[in-house]
Amino acid sequence: MASRTSNFCIDAHDPRAQVAWWAQVLDDFHPVDDDTEDDGDEAELQGPGGRALIFLRVPEAKTVKNRMHICLRPVDRNRDEEVERLLGLGATLVDDLRRGDEGWAVLADPEGNEFCVLTTGADDAGISQQ
Repeated sequence: MASRTSNFCIDAHDPRAQVAWWAQVLDDFHPVDDDTEDDGDEAELQGPGGRALIFLRVPEAKTVKNRMHICLRPVDRNRDEEVERLLGLGATLVDDLRRGDEGWAVLADPEGNEFCVLTTGADDAGISQQ
């Protein structure tokens, strides 16, 4: 066996705000209360299988497209409904590559980090919450 993913680190100006936003997006990730000050340099969302999203404070602004991004598969709604929900939470539409029942939408979180919303639901894709 080689390696398994442990966590994904994402640069942020406000790690706690990013954790609060992404906790609304991902139903299987939950904020880790680390009892640090509100101006801490990192904040974490714990997910299934011990995996995590960790937001790290950085001084510089995002200037180019992400080299790596998260792809989401809706659990209890279709792609277009999920895109509308995420836009309502404050995401922005970066590129609309939806073609009827195919394709995906590229969105950005409140700090500009791109992510995609795919068509096939998580259950149909065989993605469990384990």
